[in-house]
Amino acid sequence: MVKKKMSLAQKVNVLRASVMGANDGILSVAGIVVGVAAAHTSAYSILISGLSGTLAGTISMCMGEYVSVSTEKDSQKMAIIAEREHLEDSRDLVHKDLKERYLAQDIAPELAEQAATELLDHNALNNVVQEKYGFNPEEFTSPYAAAIASFISFPTGSILPMLAVTMTPAHIRIAATMIAVVIALCITGYLAAVLGGSNRWKSVVRNAISGMLTMGVTFLIGQLFAQR
Repeated sequence: MVKKKMSLAQKVNVLRASVMGANDGILSVAGIVVGVAAAHTSAYSILISGLSGTLAGTISMCMGEYVSVSTEKDSQKMAIIAEREHLEDSRDLVHKDLKERYLAQDIAPELAEQAATELLDHNALNNVVQEKYGFNPEEFTSPYAAAIASFISFPTGSILPMLAVTMTPAHIRIAATMIAVVIALCITGYLAAVLGGSNRWKSVVRNAISGMLTMGVTFLIGQLFAQR
């Protein structure tokens, strides 16, 4: 039995889960270790806090991706079932709906009629589903692949803030961690924009600002506890 290769869309979804998992790992654990470092000088305490956050975040991200993608996949399957029934029970209405969709896009009536007819003459179910819902019925995203990608990428991302906060001298520990984290978030923000086809500059700035705000808030909270 030949194993079916992943399509480009499926690979992009796995890459998306990997990038976002790494991004969340960096941001979440950075917030934890900076907050603890602001309240406590013990490198051991900071490391244990970071490891605990990494473990909890890894499980949370993994399960979250699995549930999210599984829900999306179930919705897609229901859409396929509904369209299959429509084609069996009222093919003419499906044809009319497709034609009206093309007419709404300012396509000439004769071309709209031809396109709708040809769409239903060749692999009707797949064509209708792609036209109406925007996904390929033969290319479901795997919830297992997304979960595994997050399971690997979240702890990978969390390594950076933990190394930065535990390996640098105590007097520059927090500043060094913040700088390292902001640089890393700029990289993941850029990659996320590339995969999503969005504005790269805005994504980088947004990601960096969210990281600084997160670390700033946890730093202030840590300082409050340190003063008691």
